[in-house]
Parts: sequence; structure tokens; C-alpha cells
Amino acid sequence: MYEPLIRAIELLEIDNATSLTKKYLSENVPVVDLIESCRIGVQMVGKRYQEGEYYLSDLVMSEFILKEITELVEPHLPAAAEAGGAPDSPEIVIGTIEGDIHDLGKNIVIYLLRSSGYKVLDLGVDVPKEKFVEAVKNGTRIIGICFLMTSCTAVVKELIDILERENLRRKVTVIIGGYAADEQTRAYVGADYSATNTTNIIPLFDSILGVKRPDFESGKR
Repeated sequence: MYEPLIRAIELLEIDNATSLTKKYLSENVPVVDLIESCRIGVQMVGKRYQEGEYYLSDLVMSEFILKEITELVEPHLPAAAEAGGAPDSPEIVIGTIEGDIHDLGKNIVIYLLRSSGYKVLDLGVDVPKEKFVEAVKNGTRIIGICFLMTSCTAVVKELIDILERENLRRKVTVIIGGYAADEQTRAYVGADYSATNTTNIIPLFDSILGVKRPDFESGKR
């Protein structure tokens, strides 16, 4: 990964972060690695927030920095399929759970998925549990639940418990992602997968849905 970029994002140095991004892009570095560096930088911001060193305004600032970087990186990503995905591609529903306004990682994941031909419905941020449940009732095969705040872990568990009570859990694969979405959290809330590394996003979804493509080596966790 690119430590100077990670550090610039962690320290909320927007000018330095964008300058480094332009430099790396001019050197034709792998875009996925660049995005992963951004993810790590944002994760460090989240860690400082959780430890009380940063404030909510700092999280908002990190979001702004990543949006600036995304605009620079976007032209270098593979073109997305028309209409958000191939006609026969399954729909994936992704959103940030209620109580959390974080959408940094979510937006990157959605872009990567759409660029790989998947149809993705973005529910946005601070999404009520009921919207995820409705999506499952409407037939979506995968829901991605994003959250940065560890305090939202209980809400995610409540959502999955609702799916269990309404006999919907077996109909959907649940993926959690974000700073707080480690393997221990995955086991606690009852999700199927935790996705904390953007470089593995496409292989993970390909593996779940049985998609074969030459560019990625798929494998289920």
C-alpha cells in the first residue's frame, strides 16, 4: 500500500492527499491498491474517532477527502456496464445502517461492483432496518450492511434477528463492512461474511454468486 497517502488521509491533509493521488495515477499504479490505501487511511480516521482523538467533524472531513480522491480515480476505473449491470446480473442492496452516516467505504464498494457488471441498489446512509427487510422480501439475494461506529453493532444484530424471526434469513446472504465489521463482529451479529478489504470485494461477490471471470481469482472465506 501507499503509506504517504494513508498518512495524509489519516491526518486530514486534503491538499497533500489529492496531490499524492495525482502523482500515483500519473505513475499508473494499480487503482485497486490506491483505493485500498484510501480505505486504510479512512479506517485510521475512524480509529482516532473511536479513541476520542477525532470528532464527528473530522469524520465528515475524511469523507470530503475521499470524495475528492474518488473523482480523481473514477476515470481510471473500468467502465461500468450499461444500466448499472448486465440484464441477468443479480441485484445487491447496500446501505449504511441507521445511526451511522458513514458512506466512504460503501461508495467505493458500490462503484467497484457496478464497474464489474453487478446491479447494485444504494439505500444511502442512516438506513432503517425495515428498508433492508423490505429489500429481502422483494427478492434481493445479497444485502451489504455498512457501519463505522461500533455502537451500531447492536442495530445490525437486531436487523439480522428480524430476518430470522420473519423466516427471511435463509433467503439472503448478509455481508457486513466497515471499520467495526471484523470477524468477531460478524460472528456476533450472525452475518455470513465480513468485508474489510476492498481488494477482495469482487472475488467475494463472485464466489457467493458463482460468477467466473478471468480477471479475478474467486474464493469464499
